[in-house]
Amino acid sequence: MQTATSPASTRDRIVVAAARLIQRQGYVGTGIKQIAKEAQATLGSVYHFFPGGKEAVAVTAITHSGEEFAAILREALAGHDDPAAAVDACARLLAEALRESGWVDGCPVTATALETLGDADSEIQRACASALRAWQDMVADKLLRSGLPATDARELAMTVINTLEGAEVTAQVNRDEEPLLLAGRHLARLVAAYR
Repeated sequence: MQTATSPASTRDRIVVAAARLIQRQGYVGTGIKQIAKEAQATLGSVYHFFPGGKEAVAVTAITHSGEEFAAILREALAGHDDPAAAVDACARLLAEALRESGWVDGCPVTATALETLGDADSEIQRACASALRAWQDMVADKLLRSGLPATDARELAMTVINTLEGAEVTAQVNRDEEPLLLAGRHLARLVAAYR
């Protein structure tokens, strides 16, 4: 486990650099040489850890980014007993993070999924789909624990994640947190209506 004083491993630096670059300029706009430079690693190191090249790095970076968003989601869901308040809190956390980044750190999972649609069976598409499913499962679990039937919890969780992802893109494009805040308020009402 990495501590605050221990340096990140070369592999970790590569993954984090790739995740940030993909987040800010997309999968297509990110090159393997740029990843190496940002990670302060040699190109040989990138290929050593990721023999599959850019796609292999991207898959790991998407998984990393998915886990980062899962942490935000987990914090919001755990911080409120009421699932409606938890969903609204998640939207607020996303809005705050996006605003603080100067509107550049949107969701790399969504952006990459859209950029790589041409190969629906690629490792990248599978990594994106897996991240989205994991987020939906987290929300569904919260809804199940609040007493919703399984089908309602699953469908509502999908609606929550789909809406937050769309609102995040709109907020980023407009450089305005209101789409996320509005989505959070309306999702909270929807969740409350199910309860």
